[in-house]
Amino acid sequence: MRGPAPGVSTLARVTAQTPDDLVDSWLTVPDVAEELGVDAGKVRRLLKERRLAGVRRGEPPVLSVPAAFLVPADARNPATVPDGYGEQEAAGTSAVLASLQGTLSVLGDVGMSDAEAIAWLFTPDETLPGRPVDALRAGHKTEVRRRAQALL
Repeated sequence: MRGPAPGVSTLARVTAQTPDDLVDSWLTVPDVAEELGVDAGKVRRLLKERRLAGVRRGEPPVLSVPAAFLVPADARNPATVPDGYGEQEAAGTSAVLASLQGTLSVLGDVGMSDAEAIAWLFTPDETLPGRPVDALRAGHKTEVRRRAQALL
């Protein structure tokens, strides 16, 4: 595999690709709500608060979230959904990836939109190795956030 072109920044490479080019599995807001065991309004709040990221895609445009942002709810990652006053138990089979919110916050500080953040998270990074989203799912949030902060 070739490395990046000389003189081309990581941010420039990311913004050249769209989330549709990189993400292979998407969930609509109702699908996310079902997986989390909450209503669609709560999912929209999670998106607005940037605890999740999504983009409008397709014709007609439908708000969609990468499926990789949800993980199985189990003892290591209990299914909790923020309710504004702390965490509450959710009845779904999945939970939001715990390290996603902080990472989205760092990417927002860099100035990335949700679409750019999704593209960055799904763009392979030879220094990880792999995609940042996969590193987050494997528990390597510090390494991912360090790379995100380096974009400042």
